[in-house]
Amino acid sequence: MATLSLAFVIFIILIALAFDFTNGMHDAANSIATVVSTRVLTPRQAVVWAAFFNFVAFLIFGTGVAHTIGKGMIDISVVTPFVVFTALLGAIGWNMFTWYMGLPTSSSHALIGGYAGAAIAKAGSGVIISQGWVKTVAFIFVAPFLGMLLGLLFLVITTRLVHKKHPALINKWARRLQLLSAALYSLGHGGNDAQKTMGIITSLIYSAGWLKTFHVPLWVVLSAHAAIAMGTISGGWRIVKTMGQKITKLRPIDGFCAETASAISIFLATHMGVPVSTTHVITGAISGVGAAKRFSAVHWGVTLKIVWAWIFTIPGAALIGGTMYFIFSAVGKIF
Repeated sequence: MATLSLAFVIFIILIALAFDFTNGMHDAANSIATVVSTRVLTPRQAVVWAAFFNFVAFLIFGTGVAHTIGKGMIDISVVTPFVVFTALLGAIGWNMFTWYMGLPTSSSHALIGGYAGAAIAKAGSGVIISQGWVKTVAFIFVAPFLGMLLGLLFLVITTRLVHKKHPALINKWARRLQLLSAALYSLGHGGNDAQKTMGIITSLIYSAGWLKTFHVPLWVVLSAHAAIAMGTISGGWRIVKTMGQKITKLRPIDGFCAETASAISIFLATHMGVPVSTTHVITGAISGVGAAKRFSAVHWGVTLKIVWAWIFTIPGAALIGGTMYFIFSAVGKIF
């Protein structure tokens, strides 16, 4: 029985890392869409660039987001390996569905949605820790508007600073600076998103009795960052098209402003320990730089479609996670 339990926990850890891989694959578009659309880097160069900074983010950021996910949103006393397993199925299911549809939804919200759905299916709505959800749900709305505001502001400022310069010179320097802004965004993405899987894995091994106190082991940190970086290298080409072409047409200076605005927003959220959606931030920032040129430059119909996908992510993933819990529980209590 102990061997089976150990094997099952290891299996779930692998599933969690598989989710992290899909997170990187799904969110690769966020990291590279602007830098590819402005032709600063080729798609292959861009994913390698993004993946590198996804991985090294562990050298800069702590584990505040991991602690929020792991023990600040769901009563950890009711968490079992089976709850984590079905939660991950819910998150991965939603991720793959939206990836297939080409919608840049939030892997972060898919994860917490699946987690909540599985936990509620096991023990009812009382397992929800409301404090942990307030900031996260608030940032569903705050994140895109913050990204939009900063993106708009940065483009207005940079445009005024360079308005007397030759367009060729502006593009030359904007392309160089976009390498930096893309790196910063990918750093923020890795620093925030990898921590969500760290939190889930730590909850799993804590509930399995592998840890006496809740803390994130180094091997969990490194494996989560490695998985998200590998997913980023695989690319998410369907979503690249949506993010880089369908919302608004981007120039190098636009890409620099959008990525810089997004990076600042994500760094702030990570510092606060908030599992923010990097997808929401970059989408808002791209819309902001488009609106700074003229309001009609943004394809608001596409943006509205993305927003609807955001709204349905947590309940959609929760429904899948909860359904998976009931199905597996009904099939003879296999686990």
